[in-house]
Amino acid sequence: MVRLPLTAQQRAYGLRLGRTLRAARADRSLTDVAASAGISAETLRKIETGRIATPSFPMIAAVADVLDLSLDELAAGTSGKGARTA
Repeated sequence: MVRLPLTAQQRAYGLRLGRTLRAARADRSLTDVAASAGISAETLRKIETGRIATPSFPMIAAVADVLDLSLDELAAGTSGKGARTA
């Protein structure tokens, strides 16, 4: 299976998602949040930096749950109309 390159819109979404999650994480350790969400710290780091621009929904839902971030808040933060601040 050949994976198509991400579009500029998908890359921009990934960056907004990462910024939103990073802001919600605030001073919590990346390692602790990742472990609580059941993912590796490296995966969370890649999401926060936009290197994984299209993570799976269950993965993002798990991180949002750990961060006490509703999916509505997450969607608002990735809409391009501003991000939630911690």
